[in-house]
Amino acid sequence: MPRVIVPAGLSMGPRYRYVRPPDPTPECYEIHLGDDLVELSETEAAVWAAAFMDAARHAKLEVDRDSLIRLLETAPSPEPQARELVDSLLQRGLLVEFDTDGDLEPVFRRHKLLPLGEGLGSTAEEPHLHRIGHSGQPKIAVPVQVYAQWSYAFLHPNLWEACAYYADESEEAQAGEELLNLTPAEVARDTALNLPVMISTGCAFLDPVPGQ
Repeated sequence: MPRVIVPAGLSMGPRYRYVRPPDPTPECYEIHLGDDLVELSETEAAVWAAAFMDAARHAKLEVDRDSLIRLLETAPSPEPQARELVDSLLQRGLLVEFDTDGDLEPVFRRHKLLPLGEGLGSTAEEPHLHRIGHSGQPKIAVPVQVYAQWSYAFLHPNLWEACAYYADESEEAQAGEELLNLTPAEVARDTALNLPVMISTGCAFLDPVPGQ
């Protein structure tokens, strides 16, 4: 599987100066990141926001560091320092890379998964998929174990422990239910496969665990 890249943190929007007459240029752009409020320049914020673009390609796990850099370098207003800016945001934890088929424990232990949007449940036609969206409109549909992580992972110290908790619960299914017997690594992999599209559609965000 490919090594993907996703943004971390939650946009808090631009911050303007308290001046008169009003200054139309934002003082900075703010990102909620862990227990901090990070200030980005307009250029840095544009690079961070570019990592959300093209949810269809995120769903196919086609967005990696190189493709993000190419997107920035070939945009209508090309960014000549795209590689340096992407590397800087990675070092600061505002972008996160992981291999969906690799060892996910280190990166999952450093982050929490928080839900955005609305849980819209399953349908009679596709009872195995649970939908997440905004304003009653579904954006994505994910398997039940991923839906559980989206719903409840924020209650755990980090995303890896949330996956381990679900794996433990899968061994204790109620009578009449099929025993899943999932391992933490299997739950983590299913979650990782869906993380890029959950984040790019604004249905969830990754947040660093303070102190990690």
